[in-house]
Amino acid sequence: MADRPLSPHLQIYRPQITSVLSILHRLTGLLLALGMVFLVLWLAAAAAGPKSFAAIQACAASWPAQTLLISVTLALFYHLLNGIRHLLWDAGRGFEHRAVTLGGWAVVAASLLATAAVWGLS
Repeated sequence: MADRPLSPHLQIYRPQITSVLSILHRLTGLLLALGMVFLVLWLAAAAAGPKSFAAIQACAASWPAQTLLISVTLALFYHLLNGIRHLLWDAGRGFEHRAVTLGGWAVVAASLLATAAVWGLS
């Protein structure tokens, strides 16, 4: 039996935009699921009354919570736009190497711009 690495071996494999964005799509799905915990807590506090809502609003105003909320917003836009890109692939469009690369970068750029627009960071 030969001592050779399994393909693709991480020590020799050069990440491509498709593989990086695929991994990122999975990670943003996980981040969105975790972000839903905060949304449920926020809604529960709103239903519990003004005192509870004020407490969670104060928590949401902190810089760690703001960072999390901005990250979840970015994850939402990325996951949405990349999902649309996958739907186009399911329809048989955009499989050319140039279209895959440009589409990937377009999803990243549009996600960043949409997040900046929502949070007033532009």
